[in-house]
Amino acid sequence: MEILTVCGMGFGTSLMLLMEIQDMAKKHGFTVGGEATDLSSAKGRKCDIIVASSEIAKELAEEEVKVVPIINILDKREIEEKVLPAIKQYFVS
Repeated sequence: MEILTVCGMGFGTSLMLLMEIQDMAKKHGFTVGGEATDLSSAKGRKCDIIVASSEIAKELAEEEVKVVPIINILDKREIEEKVLPAIKQYFVS
């Protein structure tokens, strides 16, 4: 499974988000690969799920993959509550 995490510049925020998602997935027994990137580079990229802040997620709404919006990217509970079901759905499908 490949997750694309997206922020404005593609460095700090998206990388932090990706690391948190990978740690959370591992805790639940899933192996998740991924890449942190900026908004313009994210459009049209091949991946299984896109995770981004709510504002950036709006810009990615037309992508063909599931886009998971996160209101507070520092809230580990919110990330788990929103991203884990998408990861589970991928592995069940």
